[in-house]
Amino acid sequence: MGATSALQGQPRPNQRRAVQRSASHDLVAKILASSDVQLDGTRPWDIRVHDHRFFDRVLSHGSVGLGESYMDGWWQAEALDEFFDKVQRIELYKQVGRLSAFWLALKGRTINRQTAHRSRDVGREHYDLGNDLYEAMLGETMQYTCGYWRSASTLHEAQIQKLDLIARKLHLSPKMAVLELGGGFGGLARFLASEYGCKVVSYNISAEQIAYARDLCRGLSVRFEQRDYREAAKEPEDFDRVVSIGLCEHIGYKNYRSFLNFVHAKLKDGGLFLLHTIGGNVSYTSTDAWIDKYIFPNGMVPSIVQLGNEMEYHWVMEDWHNFGPDYDRTLMAWWNNFNRAWPELQKTYGERFYRMWKYYLMASAGTFRSRKLQLWQIVMSKGDVPSYTSVR
Repeated sequence: MGATSALQGQPRPNQRRAVQRSASHDLVAKILASSDVQLDGTRPWDIRVHDHRFFDRVLSHGSVGLGESYMDGWWQAEALDEFFDKVQRIELYKQVGRLSAFWLALKGRTINRQTAHRSRDVGREHYDLGNDLYEAMLGETMQYTCGYWRSASTLHEAQIQKLDLIARKLHLSPKMAVLELGGGFGGLARFLASEYGCKVVSYNISAEQIAYARDLCRGLSVRFEQRDYREAAKEPEDFDRVVSIGLCEHIGYKNYRSFLNFVHAKLKDGGLFLLHTIGGNVSYTSTDAWIDKYIFPNGMVPSIVQLGNEMEYHWVMEDWHNFGPDYDRTLMAWWNNFNRAWPELQKTYGERFYRMWKYYLMASAGTFRSRKLQLWQIVMSKGDVPSYTSVR
């Protein structure tokens, strides 16, 4: 047979691309439909596709392809948070882009991605982005963790109530020595020193946060150290209380045992340790691939099993409090603040950053809303506390 006859019945190259695009479109549409999301639909959570390369990109690269194509303006949804609430419920990441997720999970299993050297990546790439950004988004309290909305009606109230909740759970007394690991912008250290008369030592790797915190706590009995949390083991004295807010998401499961052992060693007899962390329903060794690339490099959230295994023999769990739905409300408040402030921030950060940051906040809100992520406050003792009264 000649070349012409051999190709009879086969699509030409441009026809093959059209067929491939159509097949990708249909497959993505089928997957999304199972979560009640329509392509080019009219409901707030439906997505409108502006570039048909979107379909191949998502199928090939999973969450990275989904996030990057949004950053590039290839698609949009009026209510991005609602979109993520729905797709998280069907675990979309298991159906597309499995290879990229596989390699990230494999790295998480085979190497320690949260060494002291790597721990500084998230400080440089995320927490040091600019205090103007965080001041605009977080509000007066500068709390970059979940607020407590039990009886609050504003973000400010929710964050003050969170600080008060932590303090009451620690059963503080004046002049107690408190070790804070992952101190953020200094709000908790200031609260414990000014409201309860505690002496606080706070460790944090972010240069921008430390600079802000030192100014905030000027004149109070607070000392800030711009060092990795592991270096607090060298502190010459032990502490009545240890508190870790929003650090555990950066520790990594390979380091949970050493982290808990170090805290145990620095805690005085009769002391209490409060761990505030995002938690997952299932044990993983890495985070979402897009989040790892653009937001929290080397991060991961612990599961109950991962933390529980490493608590054995050393710790008594005095209280385990979950208020994960409050993070949805906190994230939406942050988004509203950020969006209102964008005209002033735009000249510094640019349009692609806006889409990236919106995607991050909306994806996070939707994930908490779908109950795939939780927010835990865990109070532990060394087993030498006669009784503990839980606080809500």
